[in-house]
Amino acid sequence: MIEQLPLSPQRIIDCLNTDYSIAIATLTFLPLGADMNASVYKAHTQDGLSFFVKLKRGHHHDISVTLLSLLHSSGIQQIIPPIKTIHGRPTQHIDDFTLIVYPFVEGQNGFCYNLTDDQWVTLGKVLRQIHEFDVPPSIKDRIRREAYSSKRREAVRLLYAHIDGNPTGDETALKLQTFMRDHRLAIHRLVDRAEQLSQKIREQAPEFVLCHADIHGGNVLIDANGAIYIVDWDEPIMAPKERDLMFIGGGVANIWNNPHEEKFFYQGYGKTKIDRAILAYYRHERIVEDINEFGQALLMTTTGGDNRQEMYKQFIGMFEPRGVVDIAFKTDEGLVL
Repeated sequence: MIEQLPLSPQRIIDCLNTDYSIAIATLTFLPLGADMNASVYKAHTQDGLSFFVKLKRGHHHDISVTLLSLLHSSGIQQIIPPIKTIHGRPTQHIDDFTLIVYPFVEGQNGFCYNLTDDQWVTLGKVLRQIHEFDVPPSIKDRIRREAYSSKRREAVRLLYAHIDGNPTGDETALKLQTFMRDHRLAIHRLVDRAEQLSQKIREQAPEFVLCHADIHGGNVLIDANGAIYIVDWDEPIMAPKERDLMFIGGGVANIWNNPHEEKFFYQGYGKTKIDRAILAYYRHERIVEDINEFGQALLMTTTGGDNRQEMYKQFIGMFEPRGVVDIAFKTDEGLVL
């Protein structure tokens, strides 16, 4: 089960009252997301208004919310801008944490809701607008830039000895160790191919654009009227457009893997040249990232409680037919570097 960050609800309520002039009646913790350094809440006022409240560990999150305000001001209505404090700031610091407040949009995410053809077209149009957004230099200099780092690939390679070693850990760890041992060839292929592709892309020096960086179904919100919103902008990045486009048809959570959906998305996105090597790199690297995160969480620790079994299910789901591994390998078919 996802745990709350160690800041009392009353401190959050007091901050909303004092720094946002929002008189909160109730604050409800929402067990959403996989970020261990964040907690989210639904706040209600006595007059029936609702707000989405995000609490993050640390004081380095202003750039993403500033970017959201700029995107929304540029005319992209599918962005939910943050609510500013009474002093005009996009965030508020409380002790060692940062508070971010948004209007609460009731709806379902793309993991629970199948986008219609029109919604796919809209998503394509919006993503094109984001990729073409002219980020002010003062903001661009503070957004992380793609470096094709080998950090996660090296971390997975460090897991190899543990995977092939003597069985250790709880039942979930033992099951994952067996599964990873049985799929070691696929895992080695993902890591090694991501390495090869990254080296090739560095030589090409492709154009960088503003990317959301994690635009899978879980980060697309659909409200009761069918309007869509792109949410969870915690880690924007300047990178090749394929950094985002790899999710379209990429199969994360075994959805968005239908050619019909891609057809309507690109009707909205418009004509563009997609570099298949870059697309293949990101699809491989994303899986390597998940292998590392799940592997570290399940093999190297015993924390997580009931959530450990759900993490194990998500891990093995990557290797199911038409899942992300299948799609990554098919994207790579025939590529000559």
